[in-house]
Amino acid sequence: MSLSQTASAKRASFKMFVKRQVRTVHWMSGALSLVGMMLFAATGITLNHARDLTATPKIVEGEIILPADMTALLTDPVDTGSDPSLPPAIAKHLKSETGFDAAGQPAEWTDFDVYVSLPRPGGDAWISIDRETGEVLFEKTSRGAVAYLNDLHKGRNTGFVWSLFLDLFALAAILFCGSGLWLLQMHSARRPSTWPLTIAGFALPILLLLLFTHA
Repeated sequence: MSLSQTASAKRASFKMFVKRQVRTVHWMSGALSLVGMMLFAATGITLNHARDLTATPKIVEGEIILPADMTALLTDPVDTGSDPSLPPAIAKHLKSETGFDAAGQPAEWTDFDVYVSLPRPGGDAWISIDRETGEVLFEKTSRGAVAYLNDLHKGRNTGFVWSLFLDLFALAAILFCGSGLWLLQMHSARRPSTWPLTIAGFALPILLLLLFTHA
């Protein structure tokens, strides 16, 4: 075999290797992002029609009294307006009695009370504690499953772990689309409609924005 034939064979072998790797990346990223893309597409519809899919908020409220030894922890001097969290013993007691996890959450301290806001996907919650009497008022609002899923879509009040998942999902989706574009390019010679459809998919949202959306 001549040198030119050897070089040509190496190029062909390398090209096949690249194709196999792109296909592998495509199906693996597609498998990882499949459920996420379906959920994000579905919640994209619910977000687009949020005004039509409203639900009556459900509000749960209650009241308890802290034990005297825990109330004493709240009488220690503190800079009002600062946001140190509740003492761990109080946060643990509140979780056992109310189900609200205020551990490590910033609190708003005044001369009279401590207020802890506990926003969550699809709802809201708060705790207010009288620093003198130990009286605890708490409230939780739930706006329904659609609001919950919409907040998951936006990453609103979902915490670090869900935010990290969204970043990893977005990366998998980018790999899926990028490898898909590569595969389109490889097969475009046998499929003449490939690039017209791709350009249409790119141009359509831009035209809609220019023609029907006001800046």
